[in-house]
Parts: sequence; C-alpha cells; structure tokens
Amino acid sequence: MTTQQPAYKISDYRTDESSWWCPGCGDFGVLAALQKAVMELAIAPENVAIVAGIGCSGKIGNYINSYNIHTTHGRTMPVALGVKLANRELTVIAAGGDGDGYAIGMGHFVHALRRNPNITYVVMDNQIYGLTKGQVSPTSMEGFETRSTPAGSIEHPIRPLQMAIATGATFVAQGFSSKQKQLVEIFKQAITHRGFSLVNTISPCVTFNKVNTYDYFKTELTDLETIAGYDPTNRTMAIETLMAHHERVTGIIYRKPESVPFEDRLPGFRADGLATRPLELNEREFDQIVMSYR
Repeated sequence: MTTQQPAYKISDYRTDESSWWCPGCGDFGVLAALQKAVMELAIAPENVAIVAGIGCSGKIGNYINSYNIHTTHGRTMPVALGVKLANRELTVIAAGGDGDGYAIGMGHFVHALRRNPNITYVVMDNQIYGLTKGQVSPTSMEGFETRSTPAGSIEHPIRPLQMAIATGATFVAQGFSSKQKQLVEIFKQAITHRGFSLVNTISPCVTFNKVNTYDYFKTELTDLETIAGYDPTNRTMAIETLMAHHERVTGIIYRKPESVPFEDRLPGFRADGLATRPLELNEREFDQIVMSYR
C-alpha cells in the first residue's frame, strides 16, 4: 500500500536568506506556522504574494519563497489591495507589526476592514517597537516603562480586535507564536476565508519587552475553545468576550457566515486580473487613445 505524498514540502516555502531576528523572537514561530499553513493548503509558492511593512516583522517576506514586496511604513494595506486587484488568483498575505499596522497604518487598516478584500493580514504584536530599540507601541499597556516612556505610558492601549469587528471585519482571530498547532489552523482558516482576515498574533520581543514575555502570555491567554458555548459567528458574543478578557484570548474570535469580497462587488471589475490580460495595442487602438486627449 502506497502513501500519497503531499504536493509540496516545507522546504519549498523557505529561502536561503539567513534571519537577523534575535534568538527566541516570536516572529520565528509566526514564520514557521505560516509556511506550514500554506504547505498544508497546497498553494504553490508562485501563487503566494507577501506584502510586508517596516519593522522587525517586515523581514518575514524575505524568508518565504513567494512573491515579496517590502513596502514603506504603514502602507501594507493599499499595496496588498493593489496586488489583489491586479491578479485575483494570487493568495495575498499582508504582514507587519503592531506599530506598522495600528499606528502609522491605522487609516489604511480601517478602510481595508470596511472594504473586505480577499486578503489575510498577519499582525505580529509584540507590544513594543523592536526595530527602533524599545519604544512604546499602540498596544503597549498603560504604565508600561520604555525608553520613550521612562515614567510609564499614560496612554490606553488600542483594542484592535474589538475595533476590527466593530468596523465590519468578516474574520478576526488571535494566535500565539508558541502555540504552533492552533496558529497553523488559524492561518489556514484565515487564508481560505473569502474576505478580509485579521490574525493578530502575539509574538514576544525577547530583547526589549521584558514584561510581556512567553511565560506572561502562557498564564494570561484564554483559549476560546475552552469557553463553553462560545460561537464565533455571534458578533455580539465575540465583542463581549473580548471585553471580558481584555482581548487576552486565542482562537477564531469572529467569522461572518456570509462574506462577499470587495473585488466581487466592485462595479465593472472583470473576473480575470490585469496581470493575465493581453496589454498589446494595435496601431488603430493607439491612435484612438492619442486622439481622445486632443
């Protein structure tokens, strides 16, 4: 009896570039889970596009064998949407940190939520700015002492999961980089969801955040599967649960039962993407375009 071999191996989704992440960084776990999820979904590397922002997490695209665009700070959403509209057949995965997504990129993030394009957004949340050596971030706790807030942060942390659901997100989840089995499953469900998928991923910074550590989150996080009667299709229950647990949960938080992606609702937008259309013009067509500007 022969055993059917998987279509792809994990090595098919790896590059030869060596990582410069700090040893123990949570982003290693996010990378491994994302590679495994794409492999288990049998998506060919050439059919995946990673759009990454600025920050430590922005390097993730360099380590995944796929198309990779490293955007300017906070601009992952418009670039990812442009890629998806140009080639709808691509599996588009945006990636960045809590600073990139919830600070300078917040405006783009909110509008991506309300548009609902078929994109997966992975936010590696370490609750600090790691690349710039340890300043307070949008998700840092009140009272958190950093180089930019030596007396403790006086700001309330943003609540991205509640905000996403309130803004109209159709898929919201949270994972923990050290809970690999659950994180792989979350990524698989996010990627196959038709619409915008937010996966906020707790990814501890071992160098600059000595408070929100692996041990800290292992005692703080509640797996939604352990909550009796929890229904991820119940929007009200999802928000109430997030409020009760201060967003310290893991699992599929909310999934809208019926979701129609932005590109399917865009008037006049053809099913075949720009990347697959013939772009040649004959002389007559070219002359008509030129004459239209006279």
